[in-house]
Amino acid sequence: MNPDLPILVLLGAVSIASALGLLLSRNAIYAALFLVLNFGVGAVIYLLLNAPFIAVVQVSVYAGAIMVLFVFVIMLLGAERLSPGENPPGTSFQRPLAIALSGLLMGLAIYVLFARQPPAVAAPPPDSSPLAVGLSLFGPYVFPFEVVSVLLLVAMVGAVVLTRNR
Repeated sequence: MNPDLPILVLLGAVSIASALGLLLSRNAIYAALFLVLNFGVGAVIYLLLNAPFIAVVQVSVYAGAIMVLFVFVIMLLGAERLSPGENPPGTSFQRPLAIALSGLLMGLAIYVLFARQPPAVAAPPPDSSPLAVGLSLFGPYVFPFEVVSVLLLVAMVGAVVLTRNR
């Protein structure tokens, strides 16, 4: 039995609790803080799985830069001031769609957990050194990396355009 198993179970429970706090929070800033907690728990899990570089990237990129961007957009758009019952026009389809997609995701998770055959031989752990990550990121994955950077730039410009006074 793995000695880290009780710690992983505890971290999994904290991760699920923070995800539920994110989903059920009525305040957008509190939801963002729950997301930071979830990112931190993910980083600790990476540390336990002997991937320290990925853990540092998780904290610096996600819990640092992306969350600063989220909080900036929340403050810029004034989303923390919306009342709980207030829905923007044209969003009535989102709740049924979210329920349907959640059911589909749960069904897929149950299928993966119970219907799949375990591998006969455990695969060796991937190389998570900075050199390997950099070569992968700027080698075969350079196009998706650049697409994500352009997408983030478009989101920031869109937030500024939406809040600009006419």
